[in-house]
Amino acid sequence: MTTHPVRRLSLGALVQGSGGHIAGWRHPDGRPDGQLDFAFHADLARTLERGRFDALFLADVVAVWGHQLDSLSRTGRAEHFEPITLLAALSLVTEHIGLAATATATYNHPFHIARKFASLDHISGGRAGWNVVTSVVPLEAANFGFDRHLEHELRYRRADEFVQVVKALWDSFDDDAVVRDKATGRYYDPAGLHTPHHRGEHFSVRGPLNISRPPQGHPVVFQAGSSPTGREFAARHGEVLFTSQYELGPAQAFYADVKARAAAHGRDPAHVLVWPGISPLVAATEAEARQRLGELGDLVHDDVARRLVQDNIGDLDLSDRPVDGPLPDIPESNRSKSRRDLLLRTARAEGLTIRQLALRFATDAAVAGTPEQIAEHIETWFRAYAADGFNISFPYLPGPAEDFVDQVVPLLQQRGLLRTEYEGSTLRENLGLPRPAARDRHLQESGR
Repeated sequence: MTTHPVRRLSLGALVQGSGGHIAGWRHPDGRPDGQLDFAFHADLARTLERGRFDALFLADVVAVWGHQLDSLSRTGRAEHFEPITLLAALSLVTEHIGLAATATATYNHPFHIARKFASLDHISGGRAGWNVVTSVVPLEAANFGFDRHLEHELRYRRADEFVQVVKALWDSFDDDAVVRDKATGRYYDPAGLHTPHHRGEHFSVRGPLNISRPPQGHPVVFQAGSSPTGREFAARHGEVLFTSQYELGPAQAFYADVKARAAAHGRDPAHVLVWPGISPLVAATEAEARQRLGELGDLVHDDVARRLVQDNIGDLDLSDRPVDGPLPDIPESNRSKSRRDLLLRTARAEGLTIRQLALRFATDAAVAGTPEQIAEHIETWFRAYAADGFNISFPYLPGPAEDFVDQVVPLLQQRGLLRTEYEGSTLRENLGLPRPAARDRHLQESGR
């Protein structure tokens, strides 16, 4: 297995057409219609590629993005493209940047996901990435006939089997099995076709997949679990790990922990990249950047502030609570445990009101300052082994993305952290990740 000779910073962009900040769509320079404007997405993808980003990432839920429709009516989260469709289109207007999207292992089937991402990998010339999630938004369950999600541990157990089946399906054909030989009349070599015949706790999938092996072997697997169960899942399967870490010490601890877990599973820790989230806001002075961040907070409606807390902490009703009052007792929840616990610790330690906690949630990944300050922040975390790269969410679009590419990227390049040209033609090559060999035929056909 090969890696880049020198450890290099990698960058991904979490793209939401209305901006990453919950009120970004209301900013005077924001694009409230950005979610469904393909030309807008195409221009943004080209900007990110000009900034030598490794990947453009589309988060997704199979529902409107929230809990109740009352507060959603005050956000830009109620509509968004189906991500694989959008990424396939963006592949035609870009050449190098990776194209990654979320697809849930709770409300999908392995054959569908294997086929979609293999197709995207072929269409894009080897630039596809799959972010594996287990679903936490309550409205997702209702869209598939359930009153609530599966329990946390069961969701991950199902996802573990799901990923194994998808990888087996991607390996249905050997790399050279599809020969398309007109002279002999042989389209593929039968000896190079392997049928998974998987039968497990959650899935029974005969296979094979009806498309040849993806150019990358397997599209790059992204993952975002931070609970103990999620970390173990990421250590087994994840190649790029999204994480919500906003302080250097805890970020270093998370980094060391997941690398050690990956090694314990027999994996090379260098092939498990950790990307904390960051939301940069660039200005000529730090005071100006902070002022612009505060202006975004002023655009958060009271109803949205309540829902931000309610949706991200627990199953409770804050509708009759004063938004400038204290946080009530929080019951146990079937939500994402790591995020919930982090927010609760923050609120209790600092005595935050509902509004203050909501604004903290809306801006907890924000790094507002001059180009030099933002570049210094990124380098500090990278050098301190708190991050291999960053998953960057811009508070509104397109201005902050253009500012970052034009003002921060050149500084990162001058510091020798970021590439000036793409190293390869595939996402794996640019990330320094090895191309998976096809699975052993006998293991594959045994369903293991």
